Amino acid sequence: MPQPAATALASRAPDRPPRPHPRTGSEFTPLLRTIKEQGLLAHRPGWYARDIAAGLLGIAAVITALALIGPSWWTLLLALPLALLSARAAFIGHDAGHAQISGNRRLGRAVQLVHANLLLGMSREWWNDKHNRHHAHPNHLDKDPDVAADVLVFAAHQAATRTGLRRFLTRHQAWLFFPLTTLEAIALKVYGVQALFSRTGPCRTRHERLVEGALLLAHLAGYATLLLSLLTPLQALVFALLHQMLLGVHLGLAFAPNHKGMDRPDAHPDGDSWGHLRRQVLTSRNIRGGVVTDWFLGGLNYQIEHHLFPSMPRPHLRLARPAVRAHCRALGLPYTETGFVDSYRQALGHLHEVGAPLRAGETA
Repeated sequence: MPQPAATALASRAPDRPPRPHPRTGSEFTPLLRTIKEQGLLAHRPGWYARDIAAGLLGIAAVITALALIGPSWWTLLLALPLALLSARAAFIGHDAGHAQISGNRRLGRAVQLVHANLLLGMSREWWNDKHNRHHAHPNHLDKDPDVAADVLVFAAHQAATRTGLRRFLTRHQAWLFFPLTTLEAIALKVYGVQALFSRTGPCRTRHERLVEGALLLAHLAGYATLLLSLLTPLQALVFALLHQMLLGVHLGLAFAPNHKGMDRPDAHPDGDSWGHLRRQVLTSRNIRGGVVTDWFLGGLNYQIEHHLFPSMPRPHLRLARPAVRAHCRALGLPYTETGFVDSYRQALGHLHEVGAPLRAGETA
């Protein structure tokens, strides 16, 4: 069991390669035993039921307010609380995909389909496929889809091959990061629909495609009908854009600081042989904070604990933190934890550094 003093420990990853680790035995097994003994892998269906109910009631309250106010530009103010509530739905969908809510697969699938496909218009199957690959190989340029070269790049050799508009984006990607996150919610919808119609997409059966497609269509029809029946066409369009942009920024704030700028297994000769503990801890960054931080980031501020124990219920992540920190300290393994603002400084600083060679060529 960890000592109480472990909760006061806070360390940053040093600017040096991680220490050599033993090749025999498992660094993770003793920690897993401790976590199991503390009962932190047990499901919390009651906690999630209350959280889901609160989220659905909140969405219903926003819809009621929209109906009461009617076709007025003041309704644009409601886009902010709706974006916050939509992010709650995204966090529930994320947790359901990790089997955090229940050990019953059918129940977890149903919860995720409602929150991802129906409420957000985002493909459950596409997200799970992408996110599971990320968890298996976090921050690995060749295996983690979250750091594959796309709009943003995360390594100098990725930047070197950029041309045209993508080259411009890479040169200034740190400054453009937050503006680009305004498109994130829309991009998630587009990628999901593309995967649904792709022959190589994650949906394995005709039934899965029909269910996914029907719920995505129901989301689009319901969203459009709701706004167009309560607002003028122009107000509905502006409200939808504002809602999706705010949601994109919120999701970007929740996901961006977790791994960007952290160690990369592909940057080490023995990176592919790292064990589970080392692979997850060295590539992840925690964000310090209290209840508000936990709520706003959906528990993803405990990124190290989440990656070590993906099925651990969200309210248990903060409880696992002392044991994880103490275990890492005993092994001499860096445990990176920083403040809310500094986490973005580190992540954006890394993006700025990656684009530096292109900016140097621009002024040469």
